[in-house]
Amino acid sequence: MDKFYITTPIYYTNAKPHIGHAYTTVACDVLARWNRLQGKETFFLTGTDEHGAKIEKKAKEEGREPQEFVDEIAAVFVDLWKRLNISNDGFIRTTSPQHKAAVRKVLQTLYDNGSIYKGTYKGLYCVGCEQFKSENELVDGKCPDHNAVPEEMEEECYLMKMNKWQNTLIEKIKSDEFKIQPERYKKEILSFLESQKLEDVSISRKNLAWGIPLPFDNEHTTYVWIDAFLNYLTGLGWDGDLKNVPAMWPAEVEMLGKDILRVHATIWAATLLNLGIELPKSFFIHGHILSGGKKMSKTLGNVIGIDEMLEKFGVDGTRYLLMSGGTFGDDLDLTMERMTEKYNNDLANGLGNLVSRVIKLGEKVDIGTMDILKITENDKRYPKIDQSILLIDKFEIDGAIQHIWDLVRGDNRFIEDNKPWELAKSDEEKFNEVMSKLLSDLSVIAHLLKPFMPETSEKIRTALETRKAEPLFQRIK
Repeated sequence: MDKFYITTPIYYTNAKPHIGHAYTTVACDVLARWNRLQGKETFFLTGTDEHGAKIEKKAKEEGREPQEFVDEIAAVFVDLWKRLNISNDGFIRTTSPQHKAAVRKVLQTLYDNGSIYKGTYKGLYCVGCEQFKSENELVDGKCPDHNAVPEEMEEECYLMKMNKWQNTLIEKIKSDEFKIQPERYKKEILSFLESQKLEDVSISRKNLAWGIPLPFDNEHTTYVWIDAFLNYLTGLGWDGDLKNVPAMWPAEVEMLGKDILRVHATIWAATLLNLGIELPKSFFIHGHILSGGKKMSKTLGNVIGIDEMLEKFGVDGTRYLLMSGGTFGDDLDLTMERMTEKYNNDLANGLGNLVSRVIKLGEKVDIGTMDILKITENDKRYPKIDQSILLIDKFEIDGAIQHIWDLVRGDNRFIEDNKPWELAKSDEEKFNEVMSKLLSDLSVIAHLLKPFMPETSEKIRTALETRKAEPLFQRIK
């Protein structure tokens, strides 16, 4: 059986989840659900990244122990994924005993095979990123992600060998053996790797208690990135032993925001190469969510809360608006005004209207002998299904949604052009022919919506079987 293993990045527990976390997770959920529909053995992993200086600092500010602090935030993530109908198979927490034990075993292996050595590291350290920055990564002397001047820092630490893998990484990325998409991000990372030497990277901190102690030196704790990256393996139940690498590895897709591409393509990839473990098959990089063309910020008052979206648009409405808001992979520009308009046009007036009309008119049709409600994945009667498979397999999530809505809009026009309510009185044969197409199309639409809007898909399926339809979406004023 074909397999499909997909991961979100694990989310940092220094603050509660926001709309960006929801966007990534819903996208992975769509792909996981789609691949399950294709009959593939699918595993979808998400989770939380719970160590590091930022968390220790934040917990101290609130007068709490770090573990208590991260427990509370992790629970909020778990709850949100339930509310968003996320079908993850695993939820990894980096403070779990199983993960910590596996990380220590991996670090010992890397130390024993000479990939980790003791030294000192001097550089510009951004506390916000929890990583050292090179001069050419700064803009006007500041970290572009945090708009802060990094601190000059020199400390005793353990370093991991990186430079020996530089050419290997370039070859694997160029050949797409290690695929990075969209293409512009592949070019970006190749440009970085071809223009400067990869420095060996610090993998430990000496004066940070909130982390996993190194097995060979208890004065040092593991640098948060190394600890976090290993989740992609420990989340499958891996115990850190090279003889027991899980059968689901490598991941078919690791979904990443563009701000964490470089550390994944270098530190994570080098960790795996140092261990002799296969690289993930692909990274898919998506953009950031903006509002009104600007980065969301409390100061600008343009922050869109995921709770606010769920309250206003419901679960499937929120999933739909996140996935259809722009080209998947690009930055996404959302405003509540535009989303409300889209919700009314596409869901209330578009899909909701189509379902209620077709089901109402369909009450008069005998479909007992029709085979139109039985859809299979490779059903050759429905080229629309084949087209959606192609689009989703290429990560054109917004294109696949557009494709479904072309069918919805086309059917609403078909109803206006053919006026089946008049045909019902004057031409029974033509009426049955028109309704057969509409009921059949609605069955296809319900099927194609399964990964995107699972509850709505089920409601349409039930309406087709019972010939009774509750309004799917109410217009929002």
